[in-house]
Amino acid sequence: DHAVKKDVRNRSIVREVDETRQRELWQFLAVGGLLVAVLLFSAWQHFELLRHGYRVEQMEHDRAEEEEIHRHLRLEIETLRSPKRIEQIATEQLNLVAPTQEDAVVIERVTPARVTPARRFGDCLIWASASSPAFKDVALSPRVIRCHSAHLTSSPR
Repeated sequence: DHAVKKDVRNRSIVREVDETRQRELWQFLAVGGLLVAVLLFSAWQHFELLRHGYRVEQMEHDRAEEEEIHRHLRLEIETLRSPKRIEQIATEQLNLVAPTQEDAVVIERVTPARVTPARRFGDCLIWASASSPAFKDVALSPRVIRCHSAHLTSSPR
């Protein structure tokens, strides 16, 4: 009933490395590492997308605030420019009075006739006054015609 225990020495036994199993282990580790890298990359993209979404939302909020400030400032400018307000300040604070009919002087503004730029008609340069019908009929309304090929000059009519 009692078995004799024999001392077995396994120190001298060296196990052989199974190359196929070793290759499978490395393949498994490579696939696992690749899967972890893909998961980390997709998580990074997701969080970057969320972060940019929050930034866009904040910028839209800031823009709305700036537009409100702009609208308020435009309203203030229009209020400050109002002729009624200017007249009130002129009469009450600066003690100015409105001119009478005899004091008022009307000055008419005289504007010179606008000369349109030269247009090329064949070898000729044509200048016309603003009153001409915009070169519709060149023979009727040119003021100055200079033909470079014939060296002719026509003076205004």
